[in-house]
Amino acid sequence: MSGKISHIVKAFVHRLKSLLTKSSQEEMLGEVLVKKGIISEKQLYSSLEQQKRVLHESGKVVPLGLIIVEQENIAEEDIIDAVNDHYDLSISSLSDNLRILVGKIRANLSEEVPSPRIPIWLQLSVATMIVLAVSISVLSYVIMERQREQLYAQTVKLGTVSLNYVANNAKVPLLNGDTLSLNTLINNVASVEGHYYAFILNNEGMIKAHTNHAKIDKPFTPFTAVESPFIKGQVSYFNYTLPGKGHVLNLSMPIVFQDKKLGEVHVGLSIDFIHNLFVNERAFLAAVALAIIFVSMVVAVLFSFRFSRPVSKLVEATSEIARGNYNFKLDLKRNDELGTLGGAFNVMGSELYRQSVMRESFGKYVGPEVLDMIMKNPAESWLKGRKNEASVLFADVRGFTAYSEGREPEEVVEKLNQFFSIATEVILEHGGYIDKFIGDSVLAVFGVPVYRQNHTRRCVMAAMDMQDRLACASLDGNPLLDRVGIGIMSGVVVAGNIGSQVKMEYTVIGDSVNVASFLSNLAGPGEVVVGGSSEKELIEFIDVESMAPQKIKGREGLVQAYKLIYAK
Repeated sequence: MSGKISHIVKAFVHRLKSLLTKSSQEEMLGEVLVKKGIISEKQLYSSLEQQKRVLHESGKVVPLGLIIVEQENIAEEDIIDAVNDHYDLSISSLSDNLRILVGKIRANLSEEVPSPRIPIWLQLSVATMIVLAVSISVLSYVIMERQREQLYAQTVKLGTVSLNYVANNAKVPLLNGDTLSLNTLINNVASVEGHYYAFILNNEGMIKAHTNHAKIDKPFTPFTAVESPFIKGQVSYFNYTLPGKGHVLNLSMPIVFQDKKLGEVHVGLSIDFIHNLFVNERAFLAAVALAIIFVSMVVAVLFSFRFSRPVSKLVEATSEIARGNYNFKLDLKRNDELGTLGGAFNVMGSELYRQSVMRESFGKYVGPEVLDMIMKNPAESWLKGRKNEASVLFADVRGFTAYSEGREPEEVVEKLNQFFSIATEVILEHGGYIDKFIGDSVLAVFGVPVYRQNHTRRCVMAAMDMQDRLACASLDGNPLLDRVGIGIMSGVVVAGNIGSQVKMEYTVIGDSVNVASFLSNLAGPGEVVVGGSSEKELIEFIDVESMAPQKIKGREGLVQAYKLIYAK
């Protein structure tokens, strides 16, 4: 067995490789023949040119294989074998469309390889994790960008305060050339955290005060490779990179006294702290996000199992119902839609069980053919009442009243049920329908609701078979079984549902039913009396003894009756 499986796996892998590799997708007939050494590339080129000429002249596409056979004098069988071997096909003619056949095999292969089954709990967990990861990432990015902008704005505000402080206090010292006072102002500003530098220029571009004293009284070198400055009122600012210092925000403001510009003040503030702060915050947010995602994934898995387990139970319950186990119950103690679904499923199972019991019970009285007809077409005309040719069988126990007197009811019912069991079994075997049990009697009909052309023969043979089985069974000590008399009457009956909306039964009525009951009274223990048929019709399959014509009360004319002797 393992060897066979291994062979199948190898064949499948070979087929998969031959169909899905790039070469097998691109190579068609010509390339295959060249690869197999059956034709040369020159012969292939010549055959392709011939195919184009035929197409141009006649407008018809001739298969390349046929052109190669005709033009290159190569056996068609060799080409077919090469194609079948390469593509794992079984073509028999070069007229077959190779491209379509290969496409069909690829389609069939894709159908044979099932898609991987992904459990619901895993799908929900992964989906939840992705949604959370994307949501947290987007939210974190938006929040951090807003914070970055706010911090940058605060930095600009801090620099503006420093500029205003210097510009307001440097007017007089700058007019008087008081370098000491100017440098005192600059040092006060530079002592504030985050300030890299500060300096004051006069109108000639000379540095009058600087945090780096070596640059005092030297010309100012303009900034190079800087961004376009932003202007906000009198303040101008821009970002640039200061070697050895990192990213710096430079702010400048003119020093004005009585509407006359005396010079300009500059301050430089570090903005690397914003970047460093955001790196640390990003790491913190990433750790928090991972923790949230992990916790959420655990919760999602738990909730997914909570929702997927009932689905699995429903699948199991469906399989049990399909196998006929209608008593299988779902235990879903939930106050949600799945709990409601489980309750509805249990109700469905109970209803199916009830219907199966009804079907099984009903089947004990009507036979499989009748039962199938009723279940498939419950509203057909046979339920609404119609006339039919049929044979009615009436079997009655002689002396039952005398037998039942003085005996326990349990004993009487047990003996009577044995009679009913044998009668029911025989009637159903011969295609009859159990109409009803009347006290110690059985009323059966042949020909309705399923019409049978040989209903008379079936009815008679059932009566003879019944008497034989009752006689054999009576040897076990049941005296009722050898006291049964049977009457049979063939004729027209009316069959259909009779009753009220509360209680209804399918039964037959008519003259034939009354005559059969009368004839059963003429039959002694173990005898069968038949009426309504000609002697010629009966002697074809049984021996009969003609009886005197019978007058039945309320019925015009006489009824010819025959006593059955034995079956041939």
